[in-house]
Amino acid sequence: MAALRSLAGVQRLLGLPQLAARAASSGGAAGPSVSIQVPPGSSPVRVADAHEEEGEEVSVYAKNPDYHGFDKDPVVDLWNMRLAFFFGISLTIVLGSTFVHYLPDHGMRQWARREAERLVKDREAQGLPLIDSNYYDPSKIILPPEDEE
Repeated sequence: MAALRSLAGVQRLLGLPQLAARAASSGGAAGPSVSIQVPPGSSPVRVADAHEEEGEEVSVYAKNPDYHGFDKDPVVDLWNMRLAFFFGISLTIVLGSTFVHYLPDHGMRQWARREAERLVKDREAQGLPLIDSNYYDPSKIILPPEDEE
């Protein structure tokens, strides 16, 4: 009986029509078996075929109220929607953010910051000012004579 209850729960989750189930004894030592009887006219295939035979155009929303726009078949439509959102949203966000996080240092900004901090520590350890008024050492610059203008 527990199997019958779990079958009914699965039917409700999947949105399938309720099936009548009854326990039947097979007469053997294996125990009772379960047979499932489908009520006539409840098959979704028969409903779709009846509309096609009459030549009526049936809205996709009438056949599948949870239509997502991927396929006319409700099961394929549901799975295509799930796959599209899984790959399109979940993987794109996770893998995209991981890719962006591990990109190399653009414009070497982080390297420049580390190098500047290293030079500041070196100049402080040597007792020199952090910024010198002369970018180049004036004694090493060779200037042209003042006569040549």
